[in-house]
Amino acid sequence: MDKKLDLRACLQDNLLVGDGAMATQLYQLGVPIGVSFEELCLSNPKLVYQVHRAYYEAGARLLETNTFAANRDNLSRYGLESKVTRINREAVTIARKAAGTDAYVVGSIGSIIAGRVRTKLSGDLRDQFEEQAIALLHAGVDGLMLETFLDLEEILLALDTIRPLTDLPIIGQLATLEVGRTRDGYTLTEAFCQMQEAGADIIGLNCRLGPAEMLRSFEQTVTPENVILSVFANAGRLGLHDGAYAYKSTPDYFAETALQLRELGVRLIGGCCGTTPAHVRQISQALAGLPPLPRINPQPLPEQQPVAVQAVKERHQPSIVEQVKHGYTVLVEFDPPKDLEVEQFLHGCCELHKAGADAITLADNSLANVRMSNMALAAIMKSKYGIDPLVHLTCRDRNLIGQQSHLMGLYALGVDQVLVVTGDPSRFGDLPGASSVFDVTSFELIRMVKQLNEGISFSGRPLKQKAQFIVGTAFNPHVRQIEAAVSRLEKKVEAGADFIMTQPVYDVETLKLIHQATRHIPIPLFIGIMPLTSYRNAQFLHHEVPGIKLSPAALERMRQVQGEAARREGLALAKELLDVAIQYFQGLYLITPFHYYEMSVELLQYIRQRTALNQAANG
Repeated sequence: MDKKLDLRACLQDNLLVGDGAMATQLYQLGVPIGVSFEELCLSNPKLVYQVHRAYYEAGARLLETNTFAANRDNLSRYGLESKVTRINREAVTIARKAAGTDAYVVGSIGSIIAGRVRTKLSGDLRDQFEEQAIALLHAGVDGLMLETFLDLEEILLALDTIRPLTDLPIIGQLATLEVGRTRDGYTLTEAFCQMQEAGADIIGLNCRLGPAEMLRSFEQTVTPENVILSVFANAGRLGLHDGAYAYKSTPDYFAETALQLRELGVRLIGGCCGTTPAHVRQISQALAGLPPLPRINPQPLPEQQPVAVQAVKERHQPSIVEQVKHGYTVLVEFDPPKDLEVEQFLHGCCELHKAGADAITLADNSLANVRMSNMALAAIMKSKYGIDPLVHLTCRDRNLIGQQSHLMGLYALGVDQVLVVTGDPSRFGDLPGASSVFDVTSFELIRMVKQLNEGISFSGRPLKQKAQFIVGTAFNPHVRQIEAAVSRLEKKVEAGADFIMTQPVYDVETLKLIHQATRHIPIPLFIGIMPLTSYRNAQFLHHEVPGIKLSPAALERMRQVQGEAARREGLALAKELLDVAIQYFQGLYLITPFHYYEMSVELLQYIRQRTALNQAANG
């Protein structure tokens, strides 16, 4: 590669490997959270150089300056607002030294409002973008990278401010909170077109999502003709692993997805949060010697017509805890919609109910993404269709005032079955500026819900009536030490949990292990089974979603099939697991993937057939 080429010209005929996360590496090198990483360009330039050099030696030939948040607004939090120019200039000097003569150095300019609840843009943002860009340009960068912009409107403002200042290449990267759409409501097709018109030379995505969801984004997006595409993905989703927050995606997985990104026409590939020199090294080795491929845009997806909802007669049944004592009981998870259209969702609920679901469980803004209130949907399901709901209740979204108020409302609506979960941190959902409340732990919330059953409010005030909540708890068996997980589960039982729901399981040995490890626990356990829909889906769950682990055999089976055959294979695997599960558990918990309720309907029918045969055989 000829480093003398303009970055745009280089990417016309070459693939280019970018670097990975700066903050992740600085944290691993001992820099505590809560300090200004950008200020280290002044106080500890050798440490910043060490990170840059590690990425260069791993194969990165595009290095970003350590200036992501080196704007006046962010630096003022540390009393450093007067050092904007100095920090940005020193950052370029450090990166240039690490890059040698054959790597590009681009000045990183991050979104100023990305970490806040969406607000009206102000003229002050324009001044801040200009101040930072001028400092980076005067220091001698090879281009600028605008990154982690959640809102199209903000990056367009940044481009409108910076484009007149320079003829150097500008990379514009959005950070989406859901596949294919910006936070301010634009599709990526619309956003990329407007970014190109505003002067971005290279357009792409970074942060927030892992490789699988970025692949899906490009598969669904029509990009402008002749645009150069870039991707800097996170190392999956951040989650708790053995008591500490960590990212899940491995370097090998990143290399595999880098090849898939190349097939979609992406030419600049690096990493964002959670990625390390090991990830970059694997990307570099995977792409070595390969030419770029042309971008082939997807065909627009046909619009789906709303499905008519068929009413279901109301019915009365005992709680799931009472049912499971006397026979096989099946719960089905079906996520509330992300928009205001509910007819298709209710249609799916009705079909699941008719197929034999004993209760339908409704998540509470899972993965911290906003969905319709599960309280409202539960009330409609119960009153209009006679469907027994089980609502999830997170510790994240409501303080103690809101939690008790919410539970009182559920009581008034006759919704008395709940699953208490901790909840994913808000900063990784689609409203990253929202607060994660976490007034109490899941243990404490279980205890407080059961306190309402005694006629005592959270504050200890006596109530005129007693509630009758049936309280569930979650169990993740995919840990290094099952004994520690079971010990945690025992404490939840002590707090008052009435039943247990597990994360999905994908191999027979884990089913048997769960049975053996929990057989002494005196409350029913509902074993989680979620059918896979594709190899991509299997990889995403295994590599990027906290709390889920697939067996090598399951991954290999899904790797060998595509399209409709993949769904059939996913169902076949689920049925094989159910054959074993019904030998050990009377509680079964089906998790519906991607709102494909038809898959859960087929599994429900299969369960009812198999359990009827078992019961007949046992007299």
